[in-house]
Amino acid sequence: MADSSMRDYGYAAPHGPNMGGGHVATADIGDMNQAESIVFRSLLLPDDSYDENGTYWADMPIGKRARFISKVDNAEAKRELKSIGQMMKADPLSPISFYFRNMVIPGAGLLLEGYVLFSIGNVKPLLAAAFTDCWKNYTTCDETWTQAIEYLEIIGIIVGQILVGIIGDWLGRRFGLIQDAMIMFIGLLMLTSAWGVTMNGWVICYVWSLFFYGIGVGGEYPMTATSGMENAVGAGKISTREDRLHRGRKVTSAFLMQGWGQFFNQVILILLLLIFHSGSGNPPYSKVSVQWTYRVSFAIPAVGTLWLVYYRTYKMRSASKQLQKAKKKQHVTGYDVQSLTMTFSYFGPRVIATAFAWFANDVFFYGNKLFQSEFIDALTPNNSSVMVSWLWNLVNVGVSLCGYYLASFLIDNKLYGRKWMQIVGFIGCFICFTIPAFDFQYYAEGPGVHKFMAMYFLSSFFNQFGPNSVTFLVAAEVFPTPIRATAHGFSAACGKLGALLAAVLYNYIDVPTRFLVVPWFGLAGALVTYIFLPDTTGLDLKEQERRWAYIRDGREDEYHGVAIHPKHLSLWERMRGVGKNYNAEEDYKQRVEEMRADWEAAMAHRAAEKENAREVDEDDWSSEVSTFFERTRGKKSNGSTSPLKTPSGTMDGIDEKKGLE
Repeated sequence: MADSSMRDYGYAAPHGPNMGGGHVATADIGDMNQAESIVFRSLLLPDDSYDENGTYWADMPIGKRARFISKVDNAEAKRELKSIGQMMKADPLSPISFYFRNMVIPGAGLLLEGYVLFSIGNVKPLLAAAFTDCWKNYTTCDETWTQAIEYLEIIGIIVGQILVGIIGDWLGRRFGLIQDAMIMFIGLLMLTSAWGVTMNGWVICYVWSLFFYGIGVGGEYPMTATSGMENAVGAGKISTREDRLHRGRKVTSAFLMQGWGQFFNQVILILLLLIFHSGSGNPPYSKVSVQWTYRVSFAIPAVGTLWLVYYRTYKMRSASKQLQKAKKKQHVTGYDVQSLTMTFSYFGPRVIATAFAWFANDVFFYGNKLFQSEFIDALTPNNSSVMVSWLWNLVNVGVSLCGYYLASFLIDNKLYGRKWMQIVGFIGCFICFTIPAFDFQYYAEGPGVHKFMAMYFLSSFFNQFGPNSVTFLVAAEVFPTPIRATAHGFSAACGKLGALLAAVLYNYIDVPTRFLVVPWFGLAGALVTYIFLPDTTGLDLKEQERRWAYIRDGREDEYHGVAIHPKHLSLWERMRGVGKNYNAEEDYKQRVEEMRADWEAAMAHRAAEKENAREVDEDDWSSEVSTFFERTRGKKSNGSTSPLKTPSGTMDGIDEKKGLE
């Protein structure tokens, strides 16, 4: 019988065929009638991951796999479209409210930080145009402090990613979420009211305000990723269909709010400059109009951030539920140091994959932003208006949003998925930066300028439809719950070191040289992803937690489930033989016995409550499951008939929720 630490695993974990020649659908588990067979099949072999013969999708031949995946995806798309139609019939605006509840609000923090974070780069040219002596000629301000804006902003983010990641695993996701919102709100108040007795004093106050705000921004990364992912998994014993089919979409839909933050920031800056500069966006810019423009642009998200503090305090009370369950199962209070140590021992190559891929991506992502002025100069030579730059940036953000949304739509597709999306994105960026390197003058200043523009936009697209979206998801997904926020924060902090490298490096090399240096980070990112990153597309997250429970219990070799299926392991893990113990038949038997242990524990708890004359909570076991375990109490699998196969020989059309009432 399974150890109690194995019990909270979720019954709907996927399984493949018996690697020893038998078949899971005919495994001898015990005498089951038709109703019991249907329920056990729905719990252990959900039809979105297994065909009618009980074969796991990753074990199918490529042609059959493609047909099965297309069938499941098409059926799910029809179901969702039908659901949208029913919602619109009841209330035409209900799909919009659904989108806001499930996509916008979970990513509200990233929307606000995207607004402010990229506002810094948008506002700096405006400040330089109005306060030339301070921001351009450096006669009234120290050049070091004006350049420190990029550095201290990134350093603040790194501090927040590591610090809040640890706090999120220590004190809980909800505490981390509330803390982030509070820090960002205070930071926005500081940015809005930043001032000094001298111009240089104002710059210093502005820079440190930005550093403080960056701490909250950094914390948003691990907190949004982990809370969004764990919310998608669900809190019940059964893994949900939503988790298996749409976990990636749920997280990336929250992440893409960062793109909308950039979009709204640029639109609002354009409108504010027109309002405060007498309807014109052209220079010269008065100091008063510039002050009003940049200060009001920071005051607007402060209002939204204050609402976010309220929402996370009163509407997200269960954000830490999955973490609390994981800690309780391992009898851990406080920070799980053992899990952190074991994670680096067992999943060290995964840390390399997520950290280095994020590092390489941010060299591209922030390099793209830092290079933006050169790109605009190539398109509009002799331009001195910030409005022109802002309009071109708005176009670039629109292209990026297309990449964000396409990533959200395809990231859960089992034929493409996370790993290949990241590799293709890296290679796309590599190509887009490599081509201009061969003849920079032709592309930047000669007749190839329009091709140059196309490659710049394509690099923005492939960055979002690739590593920028995927790194945010997998840095949390490939690690166990107790240290998920820490691992995500560490990987994100390594990414910001890439941004810092780009910011420093670009000060010492000219533009043509940048194109000779930067592309190789894309190639290196693709290579590291291919070797070290596992593909978790379609993998039940609760099954991964079940494997972790075996590892924590010192019984890694006894785990036979789909979390070590070759499809869900990296090339490095496969070469090391991590998947050698994969055996669907043995795993199925284990899961039935673990389910039995869960049931017996629930019955014992129920009996104790009755004996103590306490109010008995209703259990969530179906009558079919209870009847089978009651009839076979005290026995293990001896089997005379299949528990899965119905008399008709088919297993279609089973609702996974029938197992629990």
